[in-house]
Amino acid sequence: MSGHACSFLRPYLYTALKLGRGQAYGRFFDAVCRRQSSSTGSAAASQKPEVPSVLLKEGSRAGKNSKTDGSLRSLDPHEEYKRRFTQLEGIGQQKELYPRLKAESGHNDSPAHFKHSFDSLKDGEKRHDVKVTVCGKVRASRSSSSKLLFLDIWDNEEKVQGVCDWQSLEAAGIVKEQFSSFRKSINKGDWFSITGYPYRTNAGELSVFVTQLPQLLAPNLHQLPESVEDENTLARNKHLHLIIDRKARETLRVRHVVETSIMSFLHDRDFLRVQTPLLGHGAGGATARPFITTATDFQDQKLELRIAPELFLKRLVVGSMGRVYEMGPAFRNEGIDATHNPEFTICEFYQPFASLADLMHTTEQLFAHLLRSISSRLMKDQGSPVLGDKEEGMQEDDVTGPYNVLEFIPTLESIISKRLDSAGWRIPDLSLPKASQELQQLFERLGARLPTNPTLPRLLDELSSLYIEPLCVKPTWITHHPVALSPLAKGFTDEMSGQQIAARAELFIEGKEYVNCYEEENDPFVQRKKFEMQRSFRSEDDAEISDRIDENYLECLEWGLPPTGGWGCGVDRLVMLFSGTKRIQDVLSFGTLRNVVSMGKEWRR
Repeated sequence: MSGHACSFLRPYLYTALKLGRGQAYGRFFDAVCRRQSSSTGSAAASQKPEVPSVLLKEGSRAGKNSKTDGSLRSLDPHEEYKRRFTQLEGIGQQKELYPRLKAESGHNDSPAHFKHSFDSLKDGEKRHDVKVTVCGKVRASRSSSSKLLFLDIWDNEEKVQGVCDWQSLEAAGIVKEQFSSFRKSINKGDWFSITGYPYRTNAGELSVFVTQLPQLLAPNLHQLPESVEDENTLARNKHLHLIIDRKARETLRVRHVVETSIMSFLHDRDFLRVQTPLLGHGAGGATARPFITTATDFQDQKLELRIAPELFLKRLVVGSMGRVYEMGPAFRNEGIDATHNPEFTICEFYQPFASLADLMHTTEQLFAHLLRSISSRLMKDQGSPVLGDKEEGMQEDDVTGPYNVLEFIPTLESIISKRLDSAGWRIPDLSLPKASQELQQLFERLGARLPTNPTLPRLLDELSSLYIEPLCVKPTWITHHPVALSPLAKGFTDEMSGQQIAARAELFIEGKEYVNCYEEENDPFVQRKKFEMQRSFRSEDDAEISDRIDENYLECLEWGLPPTGGWGCGVDRLVMLFSGTKRIQDVLSFGTLRNVVSMGKEWRR
């Protein structure tokens, strides 16, 4: 490319930096400008490139209707990079922009640790006998005069004020011009370490009175916006989203508390945490379209990413491992929406000799435990945006059990009887071949749209979605599903209806499913029949869903699976529930698969 694009940088780079470092940064900015010119065309060599529509100066906002592909540039190189390196040039003692920490190991404190260590200081008290170094990101800098600078640095939601008084720094050999240049070079978002002694101002602000010029650890080369409204930009630049949006950071902390609290809850009940394969011959444990791939050593075999760890975990119970659980990723090659992502986190546990009632009671205890944990660990700050509003997230009254219970068949029969104005209407015998046809006729009478490929399980599931799940605003159990919906659950005959039903319960809140649990089918002969029944329900659209009966699992059952209760929960949805967020992308560190894929695309304008 033309040398003109980077010519402005050379005076600034080679004046302030040693030759080796200057060459490295020169190559870096050559790359920056090549990226710039490749997106703006050949005209970039003869004129300033157009400032991107997502350009934000500090304190400004991107318009809600601004069109952008999600790429983010603070300012074009002819302005922002030149300005920043001109400022950095003025730090006389700074030979490198990204130095190693020079302090001894263990002597670099976080703002939180500093505040915890010296919170007992009284107003006006100073500790000249103690030297501290605190590291963090610059949130703000304020000058009360040319000789006095206040520097706010923060990390992990804690802030510490650094007081830089040139008259005190002069004794350490800092000349006024050096101090002035340093003061002008500070950029919001820079990482700094400040060294000095702790004291509390007369106004009560816990601070570090610096005794040497603060050290730049990593500069921010962009103008940091106060807000960005374009969601595509935030999705492709998660680091920026986290920097400017406290709620985004707090939501990920809620996730951490949810996950660790589940693990501690199960640990206290003698569950063993295990890991099972993510990749294997058959996804197993649920009905969903899997991700299919191959491996170098098995080119002639189709491998699948797991859609659930269930069958592996029950093998461990057969192997006398007792209570086991796993929390980890699962994959379903299906759609992306507000509550679904192809990659998600699931938690499943299996407890020998636990009944359905035991599983439901344990769930209610767990939800209460989660709310207590979140409240105690994240609600110390009254201004916390997460769970700080009674309208957001779960509250104590919501999780206090026992929860409402709706039995699947009686509830559905009652609702449909009223809709058809036909007292005593009953669901057809679901064990008969004509059941599917009769349910399709029912949809026509109700004026409801048939699901795609209306198999018996899909018809029943759709009826539940239309008429039962909307009743579940407060935490509510839907229990005793037809066996066609529960091929891995223990079945029995309902004395009232004569239907074959499963010892299964699903927990719904605000119409969304959060927990699925049941007593496991442990009879290998009955399980085979259920696998065959499940295979008979496959439609043409299910070509990618394996119809292979897992003979290895059936053989495993022949060794004896004790009566066992199984429990599963989508962790992402659980975090959404307790943080009050409405989109699954907000509780994932880098958003949905759509966001992740867009991050890997070539830089576009």
